[in-house]
Amino acid sequence: TRDEGPPGTGGGRAVSRSDAGRYTCRATNKHGSALRSVYVSVEYEPSIGEAGCPARRLWVEGTAAELGCNASGNPLPHVACAKLGDPQAPPASPNVTRAHAGTYQCRATNAHGSALRNITITVEYSPVAVSLRVVPSANVSRGASFSVECRAEGLPPPTFGWALPPAPNLRFGADNRSVAVAQAAAANRGVYTCTASNRHGRRAGSVVVRVDESRLALLVSLGVLGAVTVLGLAAAGIYYLKTTACKKGEYNVRDAEGTSEGARLHRGDAGGRGEVFGIQLTPT
Repeated sequence: TRDEGPPGTGGGRAVSRSDAGRYTCRATNKHGSALRSVYVSVEYEPSIGEAGCPARRLWVEGTAAELGCNASGNPLPHVACAKLGDPQAPPASPNVTRAHAGTYQCRATNAHGSALRNITITVEYSPVAVSLRVVPSANVSRGASFSVECRAEGLPPPTFGWALPPAPNLRFGADNRSVAVAQAAAANRGVYTCTASNRHGRRAGSVVVRVDESRLALLVSLGVLGAVTVLGLAAAGIYYLKTTACKKGEYNVRDAEGTSEGARLHRGDAGGRGEVFGIQLTPT
């Protein structure tokens, strides 16, 4: 009998793992009986299942790095895991880093054979490397448009929040990773801070935006200078008209003919044409 169960069916078949156990043999005749028990162990090659060795693992940066993988087999197999393309097994660092992410292969071995199983490890970490970029430049001319873009690494992918100068001309991107400013004004100058967050932490970065009004001042100065120039030209024109060009007034030509101011230029001919005088006219 096996483990106090029904009698065995005898030999003549292939051994399976289910044949392992305690067997009791009883010998009987008319004078009595004798018992003898024996434990039967069935050896077999290793196997690695999902229960003892999940194919996907999720680690968190900074925690202890432990890559365990259980395998079945008799004798008990030896299990060794190594990162594919990396001879170290397990990773040298005692704590999880982002470098631990990747695919590992675990091998279970005993006297009867071996079994392989691949494991994919994903490493989650808090946001890092937050950077801000102002396009086209952090020095903005008044009236121009610009945008501030925020980038950060993290797993799960981080969400973004902003602290910036309040203004009505702001427009945030669909994923909140950027903010666009149209027709920059003095209210848009200042510090723009982006905060990246996920379930493992948060990190912030900042950039200073300057709104340059020198261009506007230059345009105003040019406008004032132009106005002054126009006024100066107008005054000069008036002075010219009053002193030199196109003098107007009443002149006494007849009186000038008999004076030394009149100089006879031409005497008339027999046809009766009068004399022609060149006269220096003076206003009356």
